Amino acid sequence: MPRETHVRSLLKGFSWRIVASVTTFVIAYAVTGSTQLAIEIGMIEVVAKIFFYYLHERAWQLLPRGTIRHIESDVLSKRKKSVKNIE
Repeated sequence: MPRETHVRSLLKGFSWRIVASVTTFVIAYAVTGSTQLAIEIGMIEVVAKIFFYYLHERAWQLLPRGTIRHIESDVLSKRKKSVKNIE
């Protein structure tokens, strides 16, 4: 299977951003009944999610590469030992 191109990844990111913002607008409108308020909430959501995504990415950068894989292997090995002890 061929790798994603940068253009395709960017288009997917933009299309997801549109879907997510429309979803937020619809929910905000359903809750408030106000188009103006739903638009304001949607606009705040776009900026807030970009900011929080950035923080999320930076938090992941604090973890050394392979940390999650190491935790997973530790958990799996402990499960295997537990199963052997039960048998």
